[in-house]
Amino acid sequence: MTAQPPDPDPARTPGLEPGGGVRPGELPPDSAQTSGLTEPQPRVRHRFTATSVVTFVAIAVFLLLFIVTGIVLVVDLIG
Repeated sequence: MTAQPPDPDPARTPGLEPGGGVRPGELPPDSAQTSGLTEPQPRVRHRFTATSVVTFVAIAVFLLLFIVTGIVLVVDLIG
């Protein structure tokens, strides 16, 4: 058994004009569609969450240690 397609076959749908339009006063055939939201979404209060701030601080500390280690190695190699 095969599943029915989500949209009706245009060749067998009554009331459709050539090109897929419908006559004035007729309803379009039922088909799957996605519509927009009915209400606007609430705005987010904070730009950054606590987790994202902690992540940025941890990355900054790691990069600072990496740069300082590189400088120490270069100075030790030169001098």
